[in-house]
Amino acid sequence: MPPAAKLPEGSPVEVAVDFDSSIQNLNALDAAAYRLIGTATCQIEHEGDRYVCRLVSCTTQKRAVLSSDELKERFLNLVTDENLRCRVAEKTEGVRNVILALAFGALAANQNDAG
Repeated sequence: MPPAAKLPEGSPVEVAVDFDSSIQNLNALDAAAYRLIGTATCQIEHEGDRYVCRLVSCTTQKRAVLSSDELKERFLNLVTDENLRCRVAEKTEGVRNVILALAFGALAANQNDAG
């Protein structure tokens, strides 16, 4: 099957993507939606046990509008990336806190020595 064609400017594309709210982090959806700025808008609604993300492509860009499949794929990739970032942040929180405590402790010690 040939790749989806780019739509001409001025023809917005709409697509809905839904996630199970018991396993999908809303923060990751928000971050993915933010990263779509300039490409599409995203409205996230909590409907029952689902998060429904309604994507609408932007038509003010100079480049062609993404097809519905391309828009959905881009959003899913961004959500996957944000989910991974959340998991890494959770796993490394302790190490980050130690590094920050050492760094700020050294700064406080330097200020006490200077004063």
